[in-house]
Amino acid sequence: MRRLALAGWPVWIALLTLCALACGCRTVPPSTPPLEWIGVGADGKEFVCEPSGRTFTPWGFNYDHDEQGRLIEDYWDSEWSKIESDFAEMKSLGANVVRIHLQFGKFMRDPTQPDPHALGQLLRLVKLAERTGLYLNLTGLACYHKADVPAWYDALPERERWAVQARFWEAIAAQCADSPAIFCYDLMNEPVVPGGDGRRDDWLGGDFAGKHFVQFIALERAGRARLDIALAWVQQLTAAIRKHDSRHLITVGLVDWSLDRPGLTSGFVPEKIVGDLDFISVHLYPEKSAVDDALATLRGFAFGKPVVIEETFPLRCSREEFADFMLRSRDVASGWFGFYWGKTPEECRAAGTIGDAMMLNWLEFFQTQAPQFVRP
Repeated sequence: MRRLALAGWPVWIALLTLCALACGCRTVPPSTPPLEWIGVGADGKEFVCEPSGRTFTPWGFNYDHDEQGRLIEDYWDSEWSKIESDFAEMKSLGANVVRIHLQFGKFMRDPTQPDPHALGQLLRLVKLAERTGLYLNLTGLACYHKADVPAWYDALPERERWAVQARFWEAIAAQCADSPAIFCYDLMNEPVVPGGDGRRDDWLGGDFAGKHFVQFIALERAGRARLDIALAWVQQLTAAIRKHDSRHLITVGLVDWSLDRPGLTSGFVPEKIVGDLDFISVHLYPEKSAVDDALATLRGFAFGKPVVIEETFPLRCSREEFADFMLRSRDVASGWFGFYWGKTPEECRAAGTIGDAMMLNWLEFFQTQAPQFVRP
């Protein structure tokens, strides 16, 4: 297309538009401006575009599975057009970042060799993001579908498992280092250090709707402090990324029960690990009649660097309470991610299920309230 004469360009635009309408695809205008690199502002509270210095507010979606519950690696070979269509839809809804969850078992063939095809598809996704004008939050080491986790991986002792995880991140960083479309690398979704004195027999936490979102980074403490284990793990994986990529931001997706307080904790104390990360990410779902509690928890993650609510959704509260939480969270948070699972608002409205109604509430909020969060 770029080689066509300028005089013929409007004709080709018209043809592309007609084709898109005929096949039901959603397109993104070819005039999408080049993406700038994203860094942390001098105040340590917000993100900025480089070199312009404009404020950047992450406002996006977790694209963690599609409407059938499939993970992206399950369909990105045979249904690439679906991914293109979904990216165009997320862009049209007002998103500027998409969070992608990369499955460990799809990217590592064995303890030493990454899968070239998976890395090639990831690069293809990065190029799509560049064309669409969307940034990517690349969350790695996912083991969401237990059946896809290699037996050899689960059999590794802790030290060797961490080494393989580091190789995973080296491969990802080497593939993506040159693209401004990477907003950040998220080391793992909801990592946890075991809290008891015994030994676990499984690296994964319990399942939620058939997926395992929580993952343990050790099976036992073996006399170590939980925080020391968390810090060592974060430092090893960030060092692996920095071998190939010194520029893109690094974070880790923390459960809201990571604060150092009585009760259930993850071992990843935000105040203690923030020094090894570029910003803090928290997953926070406000409860009914407990918006103030959710905001108090959010404040517990703020320690001199930007805070991003990397997962949120009106799952356990009313639409009005969720709006209250989101608007008041602006005092602390510098970015927000909800969910998009392949259905447009119109499709959710037509489906009429409870789940679709909840998604519709979120998508309508996302569209209408964007000006309250994202600066032009």
